[in-house]
Amino acid sequence: MELTELFKAILFGIIQGITEWLPISSTGHLILLDHICPLNTGAKFFEVFKVVIQFGSILAVLVLFFHKLNPFSAQKSKTERKNTIDLWKRVMVGGIPIMVIGLPLDLILEEYLSGVYIIVAALIVYGIVFLKVEKRKISFAVQTLEELPYRTAFLIGCFQVLAVIPGTSRSGATILGAVLLGCSRYVASEFSFFMAVPVMAGASGLKLIKYFLRTGMFTGQEFFLLLTGTAVSFAVSVFAIQMLLEYIRRHDFKVFGIYRIVLGMIIIFYFSFAA
Repeated sequence: MELTELFKAILFGIIQGITEWLPISSTGHLILLDHICPLNTGAKFFEVFKVVIQFGSILAVLVLFFHKLNPFSAQKSKTERKNTIDLWKRVMVGGIPIMVIGLPLDLILEEYLSGVYIIVAALIVYGIVFLKVEKRKISFAVQTLEELPYRTAFLIGCFQVLAVIPGTSRSGATILGAVLLGCSRYVASEFSFFMAVPVMAGASGLKLIKYFLRTGMFTGQEFFLLLTGTAVSFAVSVFAIQMLLEYIRRHDFKVFGIYRIVLGMIIIFYFSFAA
């Protein structure tokens, strides 16, 4: 295996770990990176690679929030265990739209929605929406996860369906939806993290099954690249999650809206000259 491919896998893991949790689109970044610096392993493997390395990001959430997400912890009171079970119920309710609509839609449209200019449009449009939302005076009725109504959890899940379009950002769609529905930025971000666990695990599992049925097992090189990208994604995700939660204690999401717009413009110029 060439060291170049290993370094690329590390780079993809870094990008995945950072962009999965910030509202700037991990899939969009990975697709664009593949245009600029592709893995020389074939398109079919990359389709699996960019999804499966999300396992590292999922593991980061489970490690960082293990106590909060564990309903069987002996350190929790009866009330705290009930609250944890209720949290998982909200996560499951929030996952209904993506399981019923989003995943089937993604399987149908995945071949048609990975174009560069679709990604650019999603980056810029949602960047503008973030700036518009943050200009409004928003009243945050939901300050803790325990206050989050099941109806609101379901509606946040409906926003998550928008993420089938690359460049939208799963975390961006859910955070934006949660804020518009009256959740504080901190609650919106945490709930977005927790909603990601079953959704990303399901998407990764489906990709693996689909790949094995069509192509067969991974080669040794492919397996090592997957393992490397996943491990790097985990390490970087731990940092990115902590950074985002600390950042939003004192700031809003305007910087991410600006980033999305600037990145979209840079991509337009890059691919215009590259063409």
